[in-house]
Amino acid sequence: MAKGIEIREAHFPGRAPIDAYGNGGFRFADMSHKGSLLCLPSGIHGWDMQEGDPLAVEAFSKVLAEAGEIEVLLVGTGANLKPIPADLKAALKARGIASDPMSTGAAVRTFNIMLAESRAVAAALIAV
Repeated sequence: MAKGIEIREAHFPGRAPIDAYGNGGFRFADMSHKGSLLCLPSGIHGWDMQEGDPLAVEAFSKVLAEAGEIEVLLVGTGANLKPIPADLKAALKARGIASDPMSTGAAVRTFNIMLAESRAVAAALIAV
């Protein structure tokens, strides 16, 4: 019997540089994704965050779950820089992750450079 359309969580099972951003999404690995992304050691995941949403610890649970493989987390906060709240910064630091907030464009560029250097980098990128 034929099944209907199956909707799965957005996930690319690998590490890849971000080729383009803007228009509410990203291009990477010859694909496009509408919405925000978490670029983690386990792959690139769709992330339910929009510009203006609070940067809460709960929103970073996948990052914290992979903390053993991440040294630096780049947080692309949208079109403009937004500081990381103290409780989130403390949760990341407790797991050994240095965090650096910046605009999404700057985070994409920095992520690509650090990825090319084979650094233990992850990125939380809010779509612009």
